[in-house]
Amino acid sequence: MAGQSDPHLSIFSPSEVEFVAEDEIVDIVPNIRMDALNMICGDFGPFYPQVPTKVPLWLAVALKKRGKCTIRTPDWMTVDRLTQVLEAERESSREFQPLPFHYIEISKLLFDHARDDISDAYLVRSLIEDIRDVRFHKVETGLETISGRTHAVKLKNLSAMEVNIVRPFMVRTLQAFYKHDSPQMIQQADTTGSRPTPVTDRGPRRDLRRR
Repeated sequence: MAGQSDPHLSIFSPSEVEFVAEDEIVDIVPNIRMDALNMICGDFGPFYPQVPTKVPLWLAVALKKRGKCTIRTPDWMTVDRLTQVLEAERESSREFQPLPFHYIEISKLLFDHARDDISDAYLVRSLIEDIRDVRFHKVETGLETISGRTHAVKLKNLSAMEVNIVRPFMVRTLQAFYKHDSPQMIQQADTTGSRPTPVTDRGPRRDLRRR
């Protein structure tokens, strides 16, 4: 992707990850009547007052800024659901609870542009921050177990931002291990190649005579 902030580490800036998250679909409740919007990414609408419809997050934010709709809070952004997720994250030191891949970016965009549409916004934000901190701590703890024999690492249910933070560290760590092991591998290959090729005893040779 051309927008990578550091192609060498394949890491994206937070704003770039947020840009990708804006394609996530959310529910809005329009307060206007408008024909369908035909776009490259799909058709959205038509829009009728007080009739919920699904649109990309970027479109929902654009309409919200113009006072044309309210944005419905996703089901996972309720106090009850987030409390359950936080408790489960704390109980398990290795497993990550399933959340939307862009839960951090979605919640940030909604808090920035549609805070008045979120019930118990302060408590919801506090729970999401706690969940994020617990998950980041588990990621750091898991990375401490990496050794020279590690060839791959599987972390299930990580979010986009979490993967983005972990990726450069993982790449550098594994590259360091491989670089450290490579002289031994090269030395073994050289030792094998320098050994004399054994000669098989095929018995006495016969002289070929002309007839």
